[in-house]
Amino acid sequence: MNGSAPGTVSTTPAPADVNDTATAHTAPDRTTVQDLKALARRRSFGVWFKDKGWRHVVGVAVTLFAIFPLLYVLSAAFNSTGTLVGSNALFSRIDFGNFAELFNNPSRPYARWFVNTMVVGVVTSAATVFLGAMAAYAFSRMRFKGRRIGLLSLLLLQMFPQLLAVVAIFLLLSGISEVIPALGLGSQLGLIMVYLGGALGVNTYLMYGFFNTVPQSLDEAAKIDGASHTQIFFGIIMRLVTPILAVVGLLSFIGISGEFVIASVVLTDPDSQTLAVGLYSFVAQQRSENWGVFAAGAVLAAVPVMALFLFLQRYIVSGLTQGSVKG
Repeated sequence: MNGSAPGTVSTTPAPADVNDTATAHTAPDRTTVQDLKALARRRSFGVWFKDKGWRHVVGVAVTLFAIFPLLYVLSAAFNSTGTLVGSNALFSRIDFGNFAELFNNPSRPYARWFVNTMVVGVVTSAATVFLGAMAAYAFSRMRFKGRRIGLLSLLLLQMFPQLLAVVAIFLLLSGISEVIPALGLGSQLGLIMVYLGGALGVNTYLMYGFFNTVPQSLDEAAKIDGASHTQIFFGIIMRLVTPILAVVGLLSFIGISGEFVIASVVLTDPDSQTLAVGLYSFVAQQRSENWGVFAAGAVLAAVPVMALFLFLQRYIVSGLTQGSVKG
């Protein structure tokens, strides 16, 4: 009655245990996943090193190459033996004898050189920024005959360094000394004028590119309200181009702080010399070099430049990139 023939044995297999089946399939799967992960890690490291890892190796090597001279100078500054050979073992001896001698030598007034460098650097940088900004505004906002030729001439003049004009600068300042001694040889004002004469080329061109990124609709709106070019320049434009002003000022200050050739020709009086010229006197004599004191002076001379760089760091990237976008 149950629908099956009598005496017939059912051959249908019993259902397998679900847990046993899952376990049988899971163990090989886990092994395979682990092997794949290990292979992926090995492969990913190879791909990473080929794509980006080698850059890290090169970056570390270049960093060590750049830092080693700085560490060597710093070690020599704190080693009062006075020779570079004694500084081969970095920081084997640390004392402040070189710094004390640096400020206790009346014939070599380091403090006076430091002040002279700050005065020449700050005045020249400020004047460079101001004159360059006015020239860039004229080239960017005004249309006049010879405008394009003037821009190309400024850029072309930068191909010839001021070093080529040292003889001409010396003769010119010698003649000026007879008429206006304050602008002649031995005067810091004369040195500032020489620096300003060669600072307008690339700085003006760099500012010109940044000025072009400022919409001229601002100028037109100000002119409708009756503003003059002077009011637009000082009231609107100068506030909008602060990054490029900071960049030009920083680059100008760094260049002037380390300039030696022209300063050594113009400044003949030890009391009016800058740090670059004054520090050279510590190693100029072949039998009386004092590299330790020279290194100590170089370390202190780098402090204001580094401080100014850190203070203006937020303007550097935006000032350089935006100034090169449009020109």
